[in-house]
Amino acid sequence: MAPEIHMSDPVCLIENFNEHLKVNQEALEILSAITQPVVVVAIVGLYRTGKSYLLNKLSGKNKGFSVASTVQSHTKGIWIWCMPHPNRPNHTLVLLDTEGLGDVEKADNKNDIQIFALALLLSSTFVYNTMNKIDQGAIDLLHNVTELTDLLKARTSPDLDGVEDAADSESFFPDLVWTLRDFCLDLEIDGQLITADAYLENSLRPKQGSDQRVQNFNLPRLCIQKFFPKKKCFIFDLPAHQKKLAQLETLPDDELEHEFVQQVAEFCSYIFSHSMTKTLPGGIKVNGSRLKNLVLTYVNGISSGDLPCMENTVLALAQIENSAAVQKAVAHYDQQMGQKVQLPTETLQELLDLHRDSEREATEVFMKNSFKDVDQSFQKELETLLDAKRNDICKQNLEASSDRCSALLTDIFGPLEEAVKQGIYSKPGGHNLFIQKMEELKTKYYQEPRKGIQAEEVLQKYLKSKKSVNDAILQADQALTEKEKKMKEEQVKAEAAKANARRLEEIQKWNQQMMQKRERVHQEQVRRMEREKQNWLAELQRTQEQRMQEQAAQLRATFEAENRRLHHELQHVQRNVNCDNPCVLL
Repeated sequence: MAPEIHMSDPVCLIENFNEHLKVNQEALEILSAITQPVVVVAIVGLYRTGKSYLLNKLSGKNKGFSVASTVQSHTKGIWIWCMPHPNRPNHTLVLLDTEGLGDVEKADNKNDIQIFALALLLSSTFVYNTMNKIDQGAIDLLHNVTELTDLLKARTSPDLDGVEDAADSESFFPDLVWTLRDFCLDLEIDGQLITADAYLENSLRPKQGSDQRVQNFNLPRLCIQKFFPKKKCFIFDLPAHQKKLAQLETLPDDELEHEFVQQVAEFCSYIFSHSMTKTLPGGIKVNGSRLKNLVLTYVNGISSGDLPCMENTVLALAQIENSAAVQKAVAHYDQQMGQKVQLPTETLQELLDLHRDSEREATEVFMKNSFKDVDQSFQKELETLLDAKRNDICKQNLEASSDRCSALLTDIFGPLEEAVKQGIYSKPGGHNLFIQKMEELKTKYYQEPRKGIQAEEVLQKYLKSKKSVNDAILQADQALTEKEKKMKEEQVKAEAAKANARRLEEIQKWNQQMMQKRERVHQEQVRRMEREKQNWLAELQRTQEQRMQEQAAQLRATFEAENRRLHHELQHVQRNVNCDNPCVLL
């Protein structure tokens, strides 16, 4: 959703200094920020007729556009006030308050016509504010637009028929809302009550006849009918007592005439519900940026005295809008590529895919912001610019890849180059070591990410530049190898002799150690045999003593047994003796 514009107060859009028109840059910046379609309501009329009051009511505020009570014209130039449309979501209501016409301080009415024309050209609803009634003077004042007919008419293109051209003209010119202030007449004709709209139509109805007087009467009416197919009329009673009119903008509604308050409400309601979006021929909706370009185009044209026709105005606007659309598309492309692309890309196709996506989005931005690019010249211009940017980014990609790869080679192969300078590889076999190290570093280089499409070419160029170093190391290796072989042969012989001497010495030492070992074993055996002999003698002695003890014990046992037997027999004998000789017992 587009952001809404909220202006606290109106600002001057077109300054009128000494009857010379100049666009205010601040107002243009406000318009440039409006991306929504705009509904433009402009009010034109004699000075001191209350135009600013009505616009303040449309804004929903009592104060805004300057309202004064003196006889001097107060609003100078054209002032603008932008706000969200109260009835149309996503639309901006643009109110234009114009300098009063017929200011007696002006030298002539040329400046009035310029203000009138600008309000007419810029608005989608044109409010013509007059006093009391519709009279010939008011019609003649509005007829000033006829002086612009030759400049404002749409040229019929060969591919457009009259119906289409008429439809474009109708969509280009604004709706007319005629407001009659301090209306004091009765709305009736021939005794019949009529509406305000019928009053307006009757006042603009041409007369029958062909004489010059009738033609002079009909000319402004026919012109108004032609330029304003859609017309509306509102009448307003006197708002309050004459003495209170000086404070009109500060008076509350309950101090105003009830009829006037109701009439103002009906007017505002109609404007909000019926005013259309500002539209250019071809159904082109105008937003703030396009309205800004219209302001510049018309003011420049009026200032130069050459107000462009409708078709040229659209073409001029298309030129501005489409040029801006190309710039927006290119800026979007640059933004997308800046966010998505990290140079260098691994492959050219990766970069082209990103370009194609950003190019598609840029084209969508262009199509969204452009209009009436009939011959697609601006789209072709965009394609040319994007092709140039593609070629440039491809060139940048090559350079970025080369720079990245060169930096990597310096970091990776730098230590090897330093080692070569120090003569690390100036020795027999050094060339093989150099080649091995080169292969290791090449592998490390290949493993590094985001080298880009120049990776192999830069590497091969580097290796080619180091071929002389490789050849020098190889030659040094070959020169040192033969000498190294002889030195190695002598070294081998010397080492063999030393080895033989060491082996003889080791054999002698081993033999001596073996003899010592055998001697130690022999002595150990003698000592062991002596110990075994002593142990045997001791064992033999213990065995003999044990046997003697066993024999003694056996003899004691035999003696004791025999003794017991004898004792037993003795007791038996005694018993027998006692039995045979009782006296003995006594």
